[in-house]
Amino acid sequence: MWSRRLGRLRPVGCGVEELRRRRREREAALRKARREQQLVSKRLLRDDAPEGAGEGCVVAILGEAEVQQFLRLAQRGTEEKERERALVSLRRGLQHPETQQTFIRLEGSMRILVGLLTSNQALLQLEAARCLHELSHSEQSVVAEACLPATSYLLTYLSGHSSDFIELCLYTLGNLIVESEAVRRQLLPQGIVPALAACIQSPHVAVLEALGYALSQLLQAKEAPEKIIPSASASSSILGSTLPQHMLQLLQPGPKLNPGVAVEFAWCLHYIICSQVNNALLISHGALSTLGLLLLDLAGAVQRTEDAGLELLACPVLRCLSNLLTEAAVETVGGQMQLRDERVMAALFILLQFFLQKQPSLLPEGLWLLNNLTANCPSFCTSLLSLHLIEPLLKLLPVSNVVSIMVLTVLCNVAEKGPAYCQQLWPGPLLPSLLNTLAFSDTEVVGQSLELLHLLFLYQPEAIQAFLQQSGLKALERHQEEAQLQDRVHALCWTALHG
Repeated sequence: MWSRRLGRLRPVGCGVEELRRRRREREAALRKARREQQLVSKRLLRDDAPEGAGEGCVVAILGEAEVQQFLRLAQRGTEEKERERALVSLRRGLQHPETQQTFIRLEGSMRILVGLLTSNQALLQLEAARCLHELSHSEQSVVAEACLPATSYLLTYLSGHSSDFIELCLYTLGNLIVESEAVRRQLLPQGIVPALAACIQSPHVAVLEALGYALSQLLQAKEAPEKIIPSASASSSILGSTLPQHMLQLLQPGPKLNPGVAVEFAWCLHYIICSQVNNALLISHGALSTLGLLLLDLAGAVQRTEDAGLELLACPVLRCLSNLLTEAAVETVGGQMQLRDERVMAALFILLQFFLQKQPSLLPEGLWLLNNLTANCPSFCTSLLSLHLIEPLLKLLPVSNVVSIMVLTVLCNVAEKGPAYCQQLWPGPLLPSLLNTLAFSDTEVVGQSLELLHLLFLYQPEAIQAFLQQSGLKALERHQEEAQLQDRVHALCWTALHG
């Protein structure tokens, strides 16, 4: 961007395209980092009978003989209650990793458990499924792979009539999916995607929430972009199923929106979008308008309630919108037009204020969306100015270096739109705020401040005089020996002194 001529440093041309290129490179790196930060977790359902609660919190580790005894009683006991009690004891023992290892080492143990899972006695089936659920929660992939013989039955039971049993099977499958590639390789040809697509039409909220969890675990697999998500023509893939349309329906704001279900499927949508397999398809299904309306709904909700749980949904919604707005398909299908609304900008700032008070760690998520809204869309820049949101934006600068960088990037997006936009940025609190950021020690914050000052000097020449009057040159001096900044500092000084 900068070139040495006649022994002095000065900018080459206006430098706007180079500024834009550098920012786009930085944004691409940040998007890549976001895609690589996945939320891998496991969930455990435990609902012991009341009489079990009095036996104390500590459950004993079972030895090989005890595991064998409980399996034998469960398989061949003379009374159903006796068999059920044996499985309950085994399940409690399986809460310990040591017992899990003992169980999978015993020859025939999984075969017996699968036999009980497929029996015609509902209580034994349920307890066997709970034993498998305990095993699925293991952090060791060898335990998950030992459960392979049960996976086809767990899939079959997803089409059953008991919502509680379906929920248990879904959480168990979700735990197994995330732990082992071998499990995923077996589940895909067994038809896990069609099975999940059938479950999404369940009227039971608990089943839908469990389904969202299992699906999100599947979508986080490293092979998901190549083998699980594509293509729109294959019913065995996510995009080829009815799942995306139903997910978007479950994210529609309104009285039927369930927060727990919405959180799960918003993360599912996030993982699909991050795969970048076919985001045009999601946009054509109305993803942008659905998420935009949900953003408005969330902003209304934070004004009505102190519920801090709202950020659990806000985070994936913001990420989904941010990443969709980077797609070329937004323009080709008119998707961005659906978001050209001052209400979106106002809603986003309501959420930013909520995050500032309740969840500061989410401020970068909101600012990332603001960056993507303003990067290529002058109308959103206009909304930012007409709604007088520059001053509230500047008040976020002291929060952290990351937040400062994002705020300054958004302001650069506005300034690079030209003289009319810079004229509205000026005068006001912008210059004092920039002089404060020049006192920061973070090189990237200072560099972004220099970038904004360059744009202001370029499009709003009177800013130069104000800069000089407020000791701007002195603020720049402290950075003139920093290797990453000195060329830009010298060039900015030259521009300030010589125009």
